[in-house]
Parts: sequence; C-alpha cells; structure tokens
Amino acid sequence: MAAEVFAPAKINLTLHVTGRRADGYHLLDSLVVFADTGDRLRLEPGPELALEVSGLFADGVPADQRNLVWKAAAGAGWTGRISLDKQLPHGAGIGGGSSDAAAVLRALAGQGTGIPDGLPLSLGADVPVCMAARASRMQGIGEQVTPVELPRLYALLVNPGVHVPTGAVFSALASRDNPPMPPDIPSFTSAEDCAAWLGEQRNDLEAPAITAAPDIERVLSDLRSSRQALLARMSGSGATCFALYPTKKAAHMAAYEIGAEHPDWWCSAVTLA
Repeated sequence: MAAEVFAPAKINLTLHVTGRRADGYHLLDSLVVFADTGDRLRLEPGPELALEVSGLFADGVPADQRNLVWKAAAGAGWTGRISLDKQLPHGAGIGGGSSDAAAVLRALAGQGTGIPDGLPLSLGADVPVCMAARASRMQGIGEQVTPVELPRLYALLVNPGVHVPTGAVFSALASRDNPPMPPDIPSFTSAEDCAAWLGEQRNDLEAPAITAAPDIERVLSDLRSSRQALLARMSGSGATCFALYPTKKAAHMAAYEIGAEHPDWWCSAVTLA
C-alpha cells in the first residue's frame, strides 16, 4: 500500500559540543524542535528500489544509494519507488536528509516493517531525533533522545544559499569539551521566557561556521535587527539561521522584509511545535 509522509525541518535551538569519543564521534547536548515546513515523500511498494527527486531543491540531490532515503529503505529491507519532493535546502543544518530518512523509517514501521536496532543512528546523528519528530533533548552522539515540552514558537528560517561542510566546521572547533545545557530544562510559560533562557545557551558550531561561510554573519545580523526578534542563532552546522518572534505576524513580517532585501536567500516563516 502506498504511503505519503512529511519530513519536517529540524531546528537546533541549542547545540553544545561537550566532548569527543576515542572513535572520533562528538558528544552533543542539543535542544531540537521541528517546523511546519519540510519535504514530502511517497512510498509505493514494488520489486526494486528506485528513488526520484523533484521540487525546489532537487538539483544536486542524488537519486541512488548515496541518498539517506535509499539507505534507510535498503537497511529496512524494503523495495519500491520513493518519490521525494525536496522543499528544504540540503546541507543546510536543518536535517533535510536525516528527516527524509526518518520519515521513511516511520512510514515503514507504521506498515509493520521491522526496523533493525541501530539503523537510525547508523544513518546519522540526527536521524534518531528526527524519528521522534517532536521537541526533544538530544545527547550523546545522537542516541539519547528525551521528549521535552516547549511553548509554541514562531520563527523565521533563513539560508543564504551557501553550503557549509559539516566536517570542516567540527574540525575548526576551538574547543570540544564545552559545558552542557543545565540538567533540567525549565517549564516555560511563553515564547519570551523560552527565548530568554535560550539566549543563555549556545551553538558551539556557529563561530567556526561563520569562519567557513561569512554570509552566515550577515544573516544573523539581519535577523537580530528585524522588528520584535527575541533571539537569533544558527541551526546545526549551518548555514540556515533562525530568529524567534512573539507572534506569527511578526515572523511573517520579518520574512517579507528580509526576503525583499535578499531575494536570493531562502526565507520561510514557520511555527515550531
């Protein structure tokens, strides 16, 4: 039976790099949320695995075994045609490929396909939290996912169209042993309270990413100077940045103003829930 699934954009509200294991994997402590924008996939069972990619950001996305969607389906032993409508920029720090793979695994699990233990994490550190697809605290190398309760947040996502290699950003980290978030995440009563607490946290990859792609600094500057912005920060390893606003109207107004000034940037006003 065919299945249609949604793969939401993943946003790292915080990203603390707290260490590195002997095998080279970095230890993380990150507060992750998901947006109401993302990619869409359709799965149709068949005798052979095939992937077709369309959409706004289809260019440059492999449609073979290099794609995490293909790897997820193959790892679960499923065959058929997968149609991927790519609406999120790839290599952008918002988990596009990881969320796509997680959406495939969720769909297959919902149809009774057994998902091998360890498959999600083997596809990437973000895939387990993308399997949850809800506000969560992600720790370790991505294998520890704890649901959290957050207020509804209105945000603007902006990507300047530059690609930032994740490996290069991690390699440029000044320190790999940084403090984690506090043990307990507070219960917030409003977006303003949440943004104030988030302002005391960090994305440890932001500085090295700016060094690799200076356009990120311009994006952050524009977001911080937008009207009613509560907080602006980079997501993941970049280059997508976000700002939080007290209302949906404020987020959409910022999207209009920044988009008009930078028509070549990807701007999307979203709700994070």
